[in-house]
Amino acid sequence: MYYIVTGAAGFIGSNIVKALNDRGIENILAVDNLTRSEKFRNLTDCEIQDYIDKQAFLDALLSGRFDGKVAAFFHEGACSDTMESDGRYIMENNYHYSLSILDWCMGEKVPLLYASSAATYGGSGVFREERVCECPLNIYAYSKFLFDQVVRKRLVEADSQIIGFRYFNVYGPREAQKGRMASVVFHHYNQLRALGKVKLFEGCDGYADGGQMRDFIHVDDAVKVNLFFLDHPDKSGIFNVGTGRAQSFNELAVANINTVRAFSNETKLSLEEIRKHGVIEYIPFPETLKKKYQSFTQADLTRLREAGYDAPFDDVEAGVARYVRWMNARNSHV
Repeated sequence: MYYIVTGAAGFIGSNIVKALNDRGIENILAVDNLTRSEKFRNLTDCEIQDYIDKQAFLDALLSGRFDGKVAAFFHEGACSDTMESDGRYIMENNYHYSLSILDWCMGEKVPLLYASSAATYGGSGVFREERVCECPLNIYAYSKFLFDQVVRKRLVEADSQIIGFRYFNVYGPREAQKGRMASVVFHHYNQLRALGKVKLFEGCDGYADGGQMRDFIHVDDAVKVNLFFLDHPDKSGIFNVGTGRAQSFNELAVANINTVRAFSNETKLSLEEIRKHGVIEYIPFPETLKKKYQSFTQADLTRLREAGYDAPFDDVEAGVARYVRWMNARNSHV
């Protein structure tokens, strides 16, 4: 029986593949689009049964090739560029492709664990898994939002597990291939190496410089949530995957800077001291992001905890330090 992972060479997908390997699971069908071939590096330390291109896979899936052969389906593949302006591409890639997978999983009674996004909340100030709280600000968010609406309607008739994960700001190993869409933690570390400082946006929406707040979650924690639900196929629904704790971009930068300083046995600095040393540079808020930017996010974890997931989540100080040490050990842009 296969474990299928779409977006398997991507950020969260490759971490799921690695976590399955750690459980002794190697009969994994990795599905992705390697037009950007450098993504293959995310799978070089993983064991998989086979790799198939995402379009060839969908054709094979719908032809019946995998009927009766799949234990679980992790659907992580998507275009995650929130600045992508080609709405037709986004909707075909994120919405229609996902609908085909949903139909197949329901027909085959295969557990479907898929990536939604906290972007579905958009301009809302309440981050609870309810329709009234959802207000997508861009076409990427709308594509995820629309699929979630279909899932909600289908849940009442489903005979198998369907789980949607509303990921908040995920950071951690195996994200380098995302380029400009990689996490701020990744970019800060590489800015420190190249420039000796990090760049943050000036204030907006009533927040001070670098004071915008997000719910930042380490990818290891996001993967643990996936595996929890894999182990509990009786549970279905849409769940937030964040820490439940909003922290500022300033805090994110301070954690990164102080971890790097520790490599040279330098003492920790406060935000005020870091500013005085010029290690943070505040840059103008981009015009292209105005009215499309979430200045505050914080996952409401009520439903996740009620579902039985009780493990703690790393805060920024712990998670960023662990990730920066991981990058530094490789001493490259990874």
